Amino acid sequence: MKISTTSWRALGTSVHVLVSDTDALATAAEAVDATLRAVDAAYSRFRPDSELSTVNAHANERVGISALFADAIAAALRSARESDGAVDPTVGRAMRVVGYDDDFSRLARSSGPLTLRVEPVPGWRSIRFDRESRTITLPPAVELDLGSTGKAFAADLAAASAHRAMRGGSVLVSLGGDMATAGEVPPDGWPVLVAEDSAVPADSDGEVIALWGGAVATSSTTVRRWTRGSIELHHIIDPATGLPARGPWRTATVVAGSCVDANTAATAAIVLGEGALSWLARAGLPARLVSTSGEVTRVNDWPAPVVTHA
Repeated sequence: MKISTTSWRALGTSVHVLVSDTDALATAAEAVDATLRAVDAAYSRFRPDSELSTVNAHANERVGISALFADAIAAALRSARESDGAVDPTVGRAMRVVGYDDDFSRLARSSGPLTLRVEPVPGWRSIRFDRESRTITLPPAVELDLGSTGKAFAADLAAASAHRAMRGGSVLVSLGGDMATAGEVPPDGWPVLVAEDSAVPADSDGEVIALWGGAVATSSTTVRRWTRGSIELHHIIDPATGLPARGPWRTATVVAGSCVDANTAATAAIVLGEGALSWLARAGLPARLVSTSGEVTRVNDWPAPVVTHA
């Protein structure tokens, strides 16, 4: 089966669309692009006119939201519940405090001083959300950030939208390394390079697995890093401290039925540290963890590599 692909940038990251039918590539790409534009308008942290920004600006008020944003919030709250709070959408203020308050391409050039203090995030249970009426109320000083699950949710939406537009066939959508599939699986599976940085070319050296449907997501502290003063920071927040997570794992990659589930588990693994092994075992999700020293640990029958580039 011949795979055709196209790429561009959106949501501050790389977008890759792969399809099994060359004639359907443009249709799939258009569907993905439309989905990502809708996602950006709904819950971008960096757009003052997004729904998320509106909700954050109206604490203690009941705010009506779109169906798309409501679905994204529901997914984020489910992830918080299933990860026992390790993945929490109320880290918005903590993200601003550590300096992640701008698009990363601009943030990385900043080097001003920063004062940090340990302060747990408010917690996902503090949100009053009514999915039926599509309304949400945030307590004072609570700010939402769907960064942990939002990109994965967008990948799931985009893959499903592309498959509908194509009216069949196979499609894989990758958003910054968070990959979702829809439709038939290619005869040999989707070849996926497992990398700590999603920006590396697909034919780079490294471990390649065959993805047989579902999704795969990677969370890593090795990318989206920046320095303020003498402090080196990254974007994965530990809700217990409100600070970047510190633990034995620098990268976690997980395969699951949806990209949201894969991303939730990967992010939770970074946050949970040593506790990730038992948590992942209970979840039953194949995972590949890379320690800060580079040692690889495979969990729950993580698929063995099928190709190693010379």
